[in-house]
Amino acid sequence: MNLTVTVIEIVAPVFLLAAVGFGWVRMGFEYRTQFVTRLATTLAVPCLIFTALIKTEIPGGDLVRFAVAVIGAVLVLSLVVELGLRALGLDRRTYLPPLVFGNTGNLGLPLCIFAFGETGLGYAIVFFSVSALWSFSYGIHVVAGRGSLAKVVREPMVWSTLLGALFLWQGWQTPRFLPNAMELIGQMAVPLMLITLGVAIARLSTHKVSRAVILSLVKLALCFALGWAVALGMGLEGVAFGVLVVQMCTPVAVTSYVLAERFEADADTVAGMVMVSTLISVAALPLVLALVL
Repeated sequence: MNLTVTVIEIVAPVFLLAAVGFGWVRMGFEYRTQFVTRLATTLAVPCLIFTALIKTEIPGGDLVRFAVAVIGAVLVLSLVVELGLRALGLDRRTYLPPLVFGNTGNLGLPLCIFAFGETGLGYAIVFFSVSALWSFSYGIHVVAGRGSLAKVVREPMVWSTLLGALFLWQGWQTPRFLPNAMELIGQMAVPLMLITLGVAIARLSTHKVSRAVILSLVKLALCFALGWAVALGMGLEGVAFGVLVVQMCTPVAVTSYVLAERFEADADTVAGMVMVSTLISVAALPLVLALVL
């Protein structure tokens, strides 16, 4: 019973904040998604990443081992999905990004904060950063048919990750007012991302549901099995083990729909996978947390 209560206490704030965004749009109130998303991704999230990395007390060796585990899991997942789509004859431009890229930012970061505290946030940010880099390069290459190195270089989240890792590695310090100000800005990130997630779900529309249900369940099962196997294989324990499995099991990222819309893939199909996988995660993520806590 105590474990059930703990899981509910962890998951409830995440989905309640998303429900706020969903309800806000359904009531007809204005929500400028482009402005809020840009504010979050260019200011709030980079500040959150940088301050979390420079303040983390996770040993450097543990972070490196976790990063290697994440890279391995993401690469293996990409390969398995590539081969699976070819075998099934499905369009990789449409189906590969939603099957590979989970919502490790809007949903994964706050979920790991509530479940594992500040230590979990440090690990979750490493996963989110690796996933973002892979999405901005390989993901866009798949959907658009061309590389995206320039976009990676211009991305503030990339630089905040690299600078935070450099400061952590060298043990450098900054004037106290700077991390205090950045931490205050970074506190906007979690509620902004969750509310925007609810807004995005409320605005999506699709009629392609049956295949979305099957593929969403396949994605969840594959990612759970792969995350668990990689975590065991890399010798991860405790918080690192839990964060890797939870982040692997996050539902389809809304950015997959944005990419499909922008580069003229089957955006309606991707929208269905976003909505269905997010609904499934309401029941699935508490079960995953119960297994790793």
